[in-house]
Amino acid sequence: MAAPQITEETLRSYPKVLLHDHLDGGLRSETIIALAREINYRSLPSYDAKDLENWMLATADQGKLELYLEAFAHTIAVMQTEESLFRVAEECVEDLAEDGIVYAEVRFAPELFQQNGLSLNQVVSSVLQGFESGSDGKEILVKGILCAMRSNTRSVEVVEVAAAFADHGIVGFDIAGPEVDFPPRLHKEAFNLAHKNNIAITIHAGEAAGPEYIEEALRTCHAARIGHGVSIQDDISWKDSRVALGEIASLLVKNDIPLEICPTSNIHTGIIDVMNDHPLNMLINAGFLVTINTDNRLMSSTCLTNELLQCSDAFAWDWENIGNVAKNAIYHSFLPQSDKDKLFMKLKAWEEANEIFHQGM
Repeated sequence: MAAPQITEETLRSYPKVLLHDHLDGGLRSETIIALAREINYRSLPSYDAKDLENWMLATADQGKLELYLEAFAHTIAVMQTEESLFRVAEECVEDLAEDGIVYAEVRFAPELFQQNGLSLNQVVSSVLQGFESGSDGKEILVKGILCAMRSNTRSVEVVEVAAAFADHGIVGFDIAGPEVDFPPRLHKEAFNLAHKNNIAITIHAGEAAGPEYIEEALRTCHAARIGHGVSIQDDISWKDSRVALGEIASLLVKNDIPLEICPTSNIHTGIIDVMNDHPLNMLINAGFLVTINTDNRLMSSTCLTNELLQCSDAFAWDWENIGNVAKNAIYHSFLPQSDKDKLFMKLKAWEEANEIFHQGM
């Protein structure tokens, strides 16, 4: 039996790992409508599930990060109670499992869900309980990454909450929201505190802003992974068909810092026009560690199966290419080694069952 073709079906069955996914960007449209009706929220652009999905996609796909973020006003509005947070988190895990994901790190900013008086601890606890309930009986493990909003000043407080839940399902810390004018160094105190408390750090950097934000994330803020990071292409040049890495690009490659690439999201925020123009394949060929991610499944109308299929179509990826990004994701997940080993075993078992044998193995 030959290795199977790369199709939507085979990619969905492939045991995948997702490192960059936002909880408030992945709700089911039906759930948004149901929760909105429960709280008498009358500001949705549509109360028809399909129409709402289309509106979310159209709003996201305007070519600018700040416009992309507008749709979140509606998802955040219906996530202000312990019950709604539990439901959204539970359904998130169910949807990821349905997509063949065996491990995910789902991030959220607890400060966004306090409009009705919930404490940060209540927000985090409700989400983690939802993750646990959604995982029950399924072949999936989900952990949380806490984000502080980079335009606010509560990052130290958020790290303290991350530390309190470090043994209960929170594995990392990040900053999120509009990037330009809010460099990582503004939250240096929080990143130092996270580092001191052994909380893993990933930082949104180099999505809407230039490589200098990536440099700050690495040199000043202890980043172990970079969210997006596509502007690093500005620090790479080609001379006589040979790649020349600038100082910041070299820093990423030499220190094995992976990029959490979210291809469809990058199209919607205007970083690239079409998938074939995405620099991710060039980055891989230049020695960068790349992982493939969803960012916001509702807003970008995507899933990890779709992201990998798009990459395969655009760059003629084979199973070895897909296996490489999958292994990068496992190796650089914020899990203990024993859990990583289990994920590697799942991947190997699937490949052997499907007679996929990589060169040199």
